[in-house]
Amino acid sequence: MKIVELRKLDIEKLNEKLVELRNKNRELRFSIANNQLKNVRELRIVKKDIAKILTVLNEKRVVAESKSKETKEVKK
Repeated sequence: MKIVELRKLDIEKLNEKLVELRNKNRELRFSIANNQLKNVRELRIVKKDIAKILTVLNEKRVVAESKSKETKEVKK
């Protein structure tokens, strides 16, 4: 998943996607431990996608905090 696509999503969709990927990550780790998975690089891809989502969520949080600070300063 590309970071540009993730930035277009809202926070609720990002959180849903994050939960989905974390579950997939857990399943892949169990599959690797049981020698059931042939493509172990898939785990790396999932971990990178999780990191991308967390980055976008953090960016959105910082923007929201800066906007709230600006509105507080204007009210004073």
